[in-house]
Amino acid sequence: MNIILLLIPISLVLLGVGVWAFFWAVNHAQFDDLDTPALTPLSEDAETSTEERES
Repeated sequence: MNIILLLIPISLVLLGVGVWAFFWAVNHAQFDDLDTPALTPLSEDAETSTEERES
């Protein structure tokens, strides 16, 4: 029963850190463009295709 007195404050601190991290990410535009990073590996750059041909 004594362990609950330790686990509850620890879980509340972790919850606070998670909420803070979420709001920090929203305020710093981390969720503005969710589609483009997923499509980046599918696009071919002229530089990378040239480098691959030379190898």
